[in-house]
Amino acid sequence: MKRFALVALIALAAPVTPALADVTMRSTIASKGMGTGGTSTSATFIKGGKMRIDMVAEGLTRSQIIDMDAMKMYSFDSKSKEVNVYDMAQLAAGIAKNVQVADIKAAIKPNGKTKPVSGHSANGFDMEVSVPAQMGGAQGMKITVSLLGPVWIVKGGPGAVEYLAFYKNAVEKGWFFSDPRVAQAQPGQAKAMGEMYRQLAATGGIPYEMEMNVKMSGDGPMKAVFEKMGTISITTIVNAVETGAIAADRFAVPAGYQLKEQK
Repeated sequence: MKRFALVALIALAAPVTPALADVTMRSTIASKGMGTGGTSTSATFIKGGKMRIDMVAEGLTRSQIIDMDAMKMYSFDSKSKEVNVYDMAQLAAGIAKNVQVADIKAAIKPNGKTKPVSGHSANGFDMEVSVPAQMGGAQGMKITVSLLGPVWIVKGGPGAVEYLAFYKNAVEKGWFFSDPRVAQAQPGQAKAMGEMYRQLAATGGIPYEMEMNVKMSGDGPMKAVFEKMGTISITTIVNAVETGAIAADRFAVPAGYQLKEQK
């Protein structure tokens, strides 16, 4: 269960006019936390209002297809023959009820540093996002989810316009960029991820390297659990970004897979 929660967070370890190009982005992700960790690879494909993410870890490929126009997410893996289908508009509305939007604190500020990342000059930013929420519904236990760490942004590179267009569109529609199962259990984490991507899109470039440290805190019976859990650290490095036509069937559910509507 711990491994699933960490992988789910990574996957979302995360954007449109017809004239824009298709974009393929390949990344390496290193994670540690909750007593586990490891390295995985990911390929992200963007075509207009659709995105597909394929993440390979421990010999298993986990895939998500995002249809921004329909506000649907399709989640499946390379071993099962089932596709979980989520109505993201409905889920986003439910999450909003358990998060104090007015109390969200978020900033991604330039720190004046630069360094080369994957052959590009990247500008340094410091990320700090803090989101209060409730676990277990509106009357549930109050917690705070924090995302902290350095981000290295490349501006003007290949695919930047398309990447930014997709994420700006997603943020405007309330997309929260978390695995729906984790988001329902931890709405604060989901809202924090959504706010993080809103701030990243505002930088005007692609995050080629990002160290995201996730920490949850709270009172009551879960306080000791959160303290024992510690910080989850996820470092993502973009290895390559390419523009070029992507076949439409890349964003279709695999033939022979059974669709399962989720709530």
